[in-house]
Amino acid sequence: MADKAVAALTKVDVPREERVRRFRSLLHEHFAVNTIGRWVLGRYWRAASEPQREEYLKLFEELIVSTYVDRFTRYSGEDFAVTRTVRNSDRDTLVFSVISRPQGAEPISVGWRVRGHEGQFKIVDVVVEGVSMGQTQRSEFASVIRRNGGTVEGLLRQLRRQLGSDV
Repeated sequence: MADKAVAALTKVDVPREERVRRFRSLLHEHFAVNTIGRWVLGRYWRAASEPQREEYLKLFEELIVSTYVDRFTRYSGEDFAVTRTVRNSDRDTLVFSVISRPQGAEPISVGWRVRGHEGQFKIVDVVVEGVSMGQTQRSEFASVIRRNGGTVEGLLRQLRRQLGSDV
């Protein structure tokens, strides 16, 4: 997956719209996006109406796409290596990797929590230097919801504003 992402997303002559299309394809192929989105929303998922859930999942995906497509444009020749895998539970496996950076910069440890999903393994969390990206996002979203009256609508408004979206 890492090799596919680098090949598809780091070429400077590829227009942003095409990088977005390619990233979205890789995202759906390798990540359990709806599972992650539901987990990140946490207890507020149950409080959300069906239309709010649908909009949230669309906005959540757009947030991931817009964030990471732009990060890949700053790729500068890092090497990626899987170092080991550990079965974490009946459902999950942790895949440990290291991203070696050019010019002697400290390598970055990245863990991938993967789960069997529809006959293949899909990523359900990414842990960078011991920090869960899912847990971080969950805390941020819960904080936004609390600051906006405890409703999912406050989060949706902020995501719409952040993404410039009329979803």
